[in-house]
Amino acid sequence: MSTPSTPATFDCTDPDARAAGLEAARTAIGQGDLVLLPTDTVYGVAADAFTPAAVLRLLAAKNRGRTMPVPVLIGEASTLAGLVGAVPPVATQLAEAFWPGGLTLVLEHAPSLAWDLGDAEGTVAVRLPDDDIARDLLRRTGPLAVSSANRSGRPAATSAQQAIAQLGLHAAVVLDGGPRTGSGASTIVDCTGPVPRVLRIGALPVDRLREVVPELTD
Repeated sequence: MSTPSTPATFDCTDPDARAAGLEAARTAIGQGDLVLLPTDTVYGVAADAFTPAAVLRLLAAKNRGRTMPVPVLIGEASTLAGLVGAVPPVATQLAEAFWPGGLTLVLEHAPSLAWDLGDAEGTVAVRLPDDDIARDLLRRTGPLAVSSANRSGRPAATSAQQAIAQLGLHAAVVLDGGPRTGSGASTIVDCTGPVPRVLRIGALPVDRLREVVPELTD
């Protein structure tokens, strides 16, 4: 595990560079290094979700404590069932309606999983991003712990250049997919209780969620 002072950056608008970048990112993740990548919302910093030391490096890079656990991105909706103890019907309804997209679901994670995403108290926040580059990488690596590519308290990065300016010293590989001008951070819904509850309003407005799950609270 060795992070260079200048990360290897790949222009993913070029097919050859994209292929090389995805392979370099897969290798870096496997070595416990961090990767900067585009998502459908903002740029993210990614680590192997099942390597606690890599997740700690991610938190340290962001200057963020364990009290804000790192969300997990998946490449296929079917992956969710392997990460959680059970998928409540409301979570299934929301995922079918809004995945891939800007919706993060908080669920009780499977107790058998060997990961440490922070002080999550037995839960995990999961999202299927609507971004081809991110999903291509996730299919190669499996679930990734991904947080917005910014130092804690600073604006989220919407371009690879902004991500590099904030976290480049901590990353081994950067996948440059061009600017992300979309909808900001994802909307987070807690599905662990008897009634689903909005924890953060973001890309998806509450009214749209209630069209699918009318009992949703905020």
